[in-house]
Amino acid sequence: MAYPLPASVRKRQKSVRTFVDQELIPHEIYAEMHEGEFPPGVQARLERQVSDLGLRAMNIPRDLGGGGLSFLEQAVVSEQIGRVTNGLGWIITTPARCIVEAATPKQMRTWVEPTIRGDRSECYAITEAEAGSDVDAIRTTARPSSGGYFIDGEKWHVTSFNHADHLIVQAKIDGGPNDGAHALFFIDKDTQGVDVLRTPAYSHTYSHHHPVVAFNSVKVPAENLIGREGQGMNFTHDWFRYERLMIAARCCGAAERLIDEASSFAKERKAFGRPVIENQLIQAMLADSVTELWAARLMTYRLAEAHDAGEDVKLLHAQCSMAKLYASEMANRVADRAVQIFGGRGYMRENVAERFYRELRVDRIWEGTSEIQRIIIAGQLAKRGAGTLVG
Repeated sequence: MAYPLPASVRKRQKSVRTFVDQELIPHEIYAEMHEGEFPPGVQARLERQVSDLGLRAMNIPRDLGGGGLSFLEQAVVSEQIGRVTNGLGWIITTPARCIVEAATPKQMRTWVEPTIRGDRSECYAITEAEAGSDVDAIRTTARPSSGGYFIDGEKWHVTSFNHADHLIVQAKIDGGPNDGAHALFFIDKDTQGVDVLRTPAYSHTYSHHHPVVAFNSVKVPAENLIGREGQGMNFTHDWFRYERLMIAARCCGAAERLIDEASSFAKERKAFGRPVIENQLIQAMLADSVTELWAARLMTYRLAEAHDAGEDVKLLHAQCSMAKLYASEMANRVADRAVQIFGGRGYMRENVAERFYRELRVDRIWEGTSEIQRIIIAGQLAKRGAGTLVG
């Protein structure tokens, strides 16, 4: 039984799947062997195709130059690009809509609109060595001064810094009436005092790096403040809610790809004179995987529809944690089973199961660990009861 997606959403699902199958997946192994990069000359062509498909800045309203897709459409798109390894699906960008809505006219002209068009690129500097899921523990400060602020601190895992030309930095106000409050700032990457300390190697092979970045008395004009002092955590929570839903969708796509690949291999691979898919233990792994995928997909699609319907934000926040928790844990289980089904081949970097086995692990960590998701869910359960959360 297929999920009752509207015809327009089903059509978009099909078009993105075709793009993924024909234009992204064929470059996976090349990217794995070349630091996550596309072959020369390919990326520019694919970026044009993304634009033609209406997927550039797909979460931003059309009147601002974005794709204007509904949450359900975005979930379907994210699911399809989740079927690709090596971060190649990141060619589809999603600037933070909450920041778009808070930006001043000058900020729109300087950073936001060029980012939506693809002329500029952003990255987010939020996490720190002692502040991951506990964002309130950040130590980076923004000290008010005449006409602006001085930013001091050190950020970790600044994803896509090497591709970006500006950062969105979260800091705590140091002094004044809003002392200790969180705030976000636009900072151009070439601003004096913004320094890369090191660029660690990660398990996955992405072209997008995650360096450690220092901010040493970085002078930021007051006009670079996003929204107001004290709104920083609101923006971050909004981004987490959105990205947790899209992580769930991408995990569904990865699980589907793994199930398809492992099933095909199990039909062809023979041991003791018969295809291994006839072995009950192999059947059990595949059966568990497809059952869990179905559950995760139902959860993700329904939650996307709830966003489109404008349902209670606090409830959606908890349910996004539920979706991310279940889908990310599910996808990791599926990847582990897929490696086992492929056997020795599943340990080779040229194999899709090996790549996903490494790549999916981070989905249980970033945008809030599985443990933090459980705490959020349990808190809402205590306040609202199970009937509200799953009714």
